Amino acid sequence: MRFFLLPLLLVPLIAACGEQGPVASTPRAPVRPSQVPVAPRRQPVPAPVVHSAPGLEGVIGARAADLARLFGPPRLDVQEGDARKLQFVGPACVLDVYLYPQAGGGEAHATYVDARRSTDAKDVDRAACVAALRRK
Repeated sequence: MRFFLLPLLLVPLIAACGEQGPVASTPRAPVRPSQVPVAPRRQPVPAPVVHSAPGLEGVIGARAADLARLFGPPRLDVQEGDARKLQFVGPACVLDVYLYPQAGGGEAHATYVDARRSTDAKDVDRAACVAALRRK
């Protein structure tokens, strides 16, 4: 007799898993023009931070044309948005120079330099790399 009662006990559990019928949605009030979200105003671009160090004179603050005169034509010239990256290569090192427009717009100037060995890409002294590339 127990086996006949077991299916009867499962009926309420199975019924709870079934469809519950239509769900009432909450009516929305019409949107008035004064309630339409407005995109935030674009903030002015802050001035880039200039990273200078001894031995980087003539590089930091230079324009792309100045860098090409100093090191020769760049191996890479990558433009990404307002930023620009120039890469110069020599036997001793690879120099990446990052240029950003100054406050108020205008032509981009070098604000940061990164240097690594040509052989294994380990970081090297940036000023030493600049000096080595100037000599070539």
